[in-house]
Amino acid sequence: MSKHKAILEVRELPKHPLQWLMLSLQHVFAMFGATVLVPLLTGLNTSVALVASGVGTLIFLAVTRFKVPTYLGSSFAYIVPIIAVSERWGVEDALVGGMVAGLVYGLVSLIITYTGVSWLMKLLPPVVIGPVIMVIGLSLAPTAVSMAMNGADGTYNGLFFFVALTTLAVTLLAMTYFKGMWSTVPILFGILAGYLVAAISGIVDFAPLREATFFHLPDFTIPFLDYSPTLNWAALALIVPVTLVTLTEHIGEQKVTSRIIGRETLLDPGMHRTVLGDGIAKTVASMLGGPPVTTYGENNGVMAITRVYSVFVLGGAALLAISFGFLGYVEGFIKTIPTPVMGGISILLFGVIASNGLRTIVESKVDLADKRNLTITAVILVIGIGGAALKVGNFSLEGMALATILGVVLNLILPKAAQEEVDIEETPLQSKRAANDF
Repeated sequence: MSKHKAILEVRELPKHPLQWLMLSLQHVFAMFGATVLVPLLTGLNTSVALVASGVGTLIFLAVTRFKVPTYLGSSFAYIVPIIAVSERWGVEDALVGGMVAGLVYGLVSLIITYTGVSWLMKLLPPVVIGPVIMVIGLSLAPTAVSMAMNGADGTYNGLFFFVALTTLAVTLLAMTYFKGMWSTVPILFGILAGYLVAAISGIVDFAPLREATFFHLPDFTIPFLDYSPTLNWAALALIVPVTLVTLTEHIGEQKVTSRIIGRETLLDPGMHRTVLGDGIAKTVASMLGGPPVTTYGENNGVMAITRVYSVFVLGGAALLAISFGFLGYVEGFIKTIPTPVMGGISILLFGVIASNGLRTIVESKVDLADKRNLTITAVILVIGIGGAALKVGNFSLEGMALATILGVVLNLILPKAAQEEVDIEETPLQSKRAANDF
């Protein structure tokens, strides 16, 4: 594996405190927009989400023995199930679902330790994961459009739509024309431009900023202190299956990280450690009252541009995120961001999620002329986007969760073409060696 000569290696400490601060701030800027967008969409607390992302990153770095420079921020994959569970049963059940999702990661890590990763790749091939990722993005499309062009009363608002389109346009221009470090933070440029236009238009409510204090305690929602957690199986059925998708995303992000730093992280320190670190971070983030976290590609982009791979820099970014969570003015400013500004950003972000699903299918050379692949893709898309539900008594499996499970089942039971059917019997040791493919 090759890489460009590093300015700071993985375990190399920055030489000066000011350099350390500036390098860490770059990572904070890169993750900030997406990390606070998830709680804004799901009704969770933005300050808690910042603290959760910082704590989750520190946990991941420690579990991976400070060998994997990765930042963890709020996961977009859980937006739809969190909203659905919160509206139906309450936010507490959604937080418990996030905790259990992290525990599933722990179980997968244990299995990988003894059996390797081949089984996971067979369970989650691109023909399943690609369409599921598309469902995640497309099912959020109505939310993005509503935020962009509808007022508080739910009716069309031309001024709101203008602000949203301005936000979107500036973000697209930043993505297209900005170079170097600036190219990693187009979301922030879009939000600032949209915010300025909204302020000039008189639709920004500055009250939360005026009422903010310099220091404040984030509104943590801690199990057994603020509520008594219960296992709502119907809620878990909506949230936990999403881990099948995020596991695949985890592997993809680690492959990118490996290419950047020039060392295979899924072998050293090993996929079992990266999955375990991600899982513990998810559970802890949800225990604090924030959305589940996941590894962030935005921060991989920063590393690729700067050639700074130091885990100390990522750790510094995590500490800054935690400190920002305790700054009242940060939360106050976030609360003043108008809905159409976030709507304009969401149009792009949710579309990118759906496009990444399509990219997975294309880059993996999934042949949709094959009836088997076409069937699996069609069922996942229609069941997921159409909002189909399987109900048994009080238990309900629906939407993206149902689509994911059906996709996995169809992939296992539908016969493959003769040339694809290869009977491979592997020992756990052979299975572990298969990790070299990743």
